[in-house]
Amino acid sequence: MTEEVEEIEEQYNTIHPASQFFYLILVIVACTIIGAIVSLGIIVALYGFGVVQNLGGFSATSPPEVLNSLKIFQALSSVFMFLAPPIFFAYLIVHEPKSYIKTSTHFNPVLLLLVLVIMFISAPLMEIMVNLNQQMVFPDFLKGLYKWMKDSEEDAARTTAIFLKMSGPKDLIINLIMIGFLPAVAEEFLFRGAIQTIFTRWTKNPHWGIWIAAILFSAMHMQFFGFLPRMMLGVGFGYFVWWSGSIWTSIWAHLLNNGTAVVVTYLFQQKLINLNPDDQHVFNYAGYAFSLIITVFLLILYRKLTLSQKSIPG
Repeated sequence: MTEEVEEIEEQYNTIHPASQFFYLILVIVACTIIGAIVSLGIIVALYGFGVVQNLGGFSATSPPEVLNSLKIFQALSSVFMFLAPPIFFAYLIVHEPKSYIKTSTHFNPVLLLLVLVIMFISAPLMEIMVNLNQQMVFPDFLKGLYKWMKDSEEDAARTTAIFLKMSGPKDLIINLIMIGFLPAVAEEFLFRGAIQTIFTRWTKNPHWGIWIAAILFSAMHMQFFGFLPRMMLGVGFGYFVWWSGSIWTSIWAHLLNNGTAVVVTYLFQQKLINLNPDDQHVFNYAGYAFSLIITVFLLILYRKLTLSQKSIPG
């Protein structure tokens, strides 16, 4: 039996992982409903019931209170849908917070620097995966599905563009919290914490656990033409956590990914840079090759650092 499988089976919970996943889904559904009720209550208290009726017809010309209401709804969704369930699940259902949300800070801080470099060096790889994903071709009998997916993608892009419209530093800070920080913490607790652990124990294989969690992570976003790059981000986040034993490494990576997008968009809107954040043809094939080689090298270095840390007594 390998050392990795022994680690997986250590302190194995008496609840079967399949049942754990079912219970986690129930908790997510319950917390989502509670979150929706709390969000609507806050919105009604701040802006009145009339704003709620206008949320479905949200557009660039909607009044500011509608946009603010949607931001409140999104922020609280991160808390109730993604953050609260894994914490509740880890503490009150399986009683293993250390194993399921991995908040340990006992890792080499150099790993955070490596994650920073990896996230920026891998940008060309993300670009080529976005472009490959955009070239999806469907057979004729699935044209209806293709149209629905494309329309959904365009609607999501329009909504994101409206959310990311920033007129000053205040809007930048709000978006860094709402789009950068909150999703980074909440989604990582759920996917790289609870879900990755459940499927690692279910399959008794950390690689399966990482890839299944990454697939579910990408599918959850319901943005089909960005499925591949988002899944690969999830895979990278998963290995950061598995190798280091800490969720904070993937939270840092997730925050860098989301936060960079927000900052670049702000700088472009303020005409401080010429790089359009929507441009997916920034790099050439030499850039893709360089990115691949250096990213692989840095991942190997990351893995070696975690192994050397584990070999130190105590």
